[in-house]
Amino acid sequence: MPVLSPVTGLHEMLALLTSQLHPEANHKEDVGFLREVFSERSLSYLMKIHERLRQYQLQSPTPVFHSASCLAEDVAEELQNGPLDEDERELLTLLTAPHVKAVLTVHDTVAQKNFDPVLPPLPDDLDDELEEESVKIVRLVKNKEPLGATIRRDEVTGAVVVARIMRGGAADRSGLVHVGDELREVNGNLIIHKRPEEISQILSQSQGSITLKIIPAIKEEDRFKESKVYLRALFDYTPFEDKATPCQEAGLPFQRGDILQVVTQDDPTWWQAKRVGDSNLRAGLIPSKQFQERRLLYRIKTGTYQSPKSPRAAPYDQTGEKEDCDSEGSGTGHHIVSPKCKVVAPSCGQAFSWEFYSAGLRRSFRLSRKDCQGSTTESQTVESEETEFLIYEEVTLYQMRPHDKPRLVVLIGSLGARINELKQKMIAENPQRYGVAVPHTTRPRKSHEKEGVEYHFISKQAFEADVQSNRFIEYGEYKNNQYGTSLEAIRSVLARNKVCLVDVQPEALKILRTAEFKPYVIFVKPHVPETHQHRTTSPGRADNGHITDEDLQDMRQSAKQMDQQYGHLVDRVLIKEDSASACVELRNILERLEREPQWVPVSWVRS
Repeated sequence: MPVLSPVTGLHEMLALLTSQLHPEANHKEDVGFLREVFSERSLSYLMKIHERLRQYQLQSPTPVFHSASCLAEDVAEELQNGPLDEDERELLTLLTAPHVKAVLTVHDTVAQKNFDPVLPPLPDDLDDELEEESVKIVRLVKNKEPLGATIRRDEVTGAVVVARIMRGGAADRSGLVHVGDELREVNGNLIIHKRPEEISQILSQSQGSITLKIIPAIKEEDRFKESKVYLRALFDYTPFEDKATPCQEAGLPFQRGDILQVVTQDDPTWWQAKRVGDSNLRAGLIPSKQFQERRLLYRIKTGTYQSPKSPRAAPYDQTGEKEDCDSEGSGTGHHIVSPKCKVVAPSCGQAFSWEFYSAGLRRSFRLSRKDCQGSTTESQTVESEETEFLIYEEVTLYQMRPHDKPRLVVLIGSLGARINELKQKMIAENPQRYGVAVPHTTRPRKSHEKEGVEYHFISKQAFEADVQSNRFIEYGEYKNNQYGTSLEAIRSVLARNKVCLVDVQPEALKILRTAEFKPYVIFVKPHVPETHQHRTTSPGRADNGHITDEDLQDMRQSAKQMDQQYGHLVDRVLIKEDSASACVELRNILERLEREPQWVPVSWVRS
């Protein structure tokens, strides 16, 4: 950086600053904008005028006396009335000299005059429309980025006015254009009779310097600080497919799971937001929560929309089979239920292996639809009364502190993910850091088993009482014995300052997503190739143990269905190619979870 002396002028300082601008990869447009602004000749002239005025102000050339000649005559008269020494005689000679008298007379003449600037009178032929209006000439520098402003035509006056300013755009950065300003000319062309879409096209096609003639709004919009509202998007949005957006180019595309910083909610229909992590400083338009809800309600009424959580789309379990409500199983004569009347397989740790889920559960736990019609109808009625749209969730960054209890880690998985095996390997690697919630069961204890280690062994009456008290996150029955995972079992692990790993059906997340547990949800799904070399003509799994094309299709469908219904609750997706690499990735995820801040629902951290 060059060294600036006290006498360096402001325009010289700007010239030196321009020479020091070096564009970086992420800021080329901003640096180019600054260089072009600083290089403007008109700006250099303004800076020079500013320096001259500042110099004049610092010198303060205000006369001490307005009548120096009279004062000089009085002093000369006093000196003539008495004896004089050598210095006094010299002073009298100077004061009575003709040229000194002339200089003092000129001084008095100048000191008594008013040199303030006098503005010329307004011309008589000034446009009547502008008699009481101040016109502002605004010059903006725009590269390939949008101008960052939308316009509309006032229904009463017919004037073209600025409807909104996009935060971070060229218009916003200039600070010269405000909401409500009336637009008269663009690059010298009158636009009063043009349609707003024609004007928008002119502005979007213009590059470089754009000159606008504007009549400022009576009350200019206040410059405000950006809000600290952060939202997690629960749906995908593409502005160019949205016919309702006021400006598709100004829209902000996002995907489910993106974190959005809402910078203004002044417009109840279209909010302005930025994607967290984007290098682009310009905000974009997103539909407000209220507007999106109204649109979805209308689409439901017209039959063009079905919520991913709709009961008409029967949930898939971890095996990829559709599930119905509580009913007797058609294959083994057992049933599995949850507090929410959804079929779940009990998370019983050592009792049921993932091989059992993937091979046996799909066939033997399939439920008869005719036995569940009444429950399904009731479930549909309840859910239709409590319509919940997946739009936005307000979130905040949460950093675990040393005295905080560990967050609960929830593993959900689609067919073939083998998440129980993954969980057990993590616990075996570090039993001091990770723990599992010990399940409850009504079956008799075996000789090698210990109470509270493999299971909590309780009576059927006690189990039923716990069910009625909603103490289980999920439960089920197998071979006339009941199994379940309780909330207290999870609390017991967390109280020992261990990370509790649970693998559950995703329906249980409705119970676990609380400020107490702050669950971090990992969706594990297997890597499924498009084609498989071990194709067999027989349905299901081949006799030699190879996975068939039908199995692969079941895996794809299971992952897709689970993602559609529960993907908005997932914090991380783990693609499992093999057991070893999945364990390494899971270990890295858990380590980062403890040391790095994570986005969580704001209700989890508010007292």
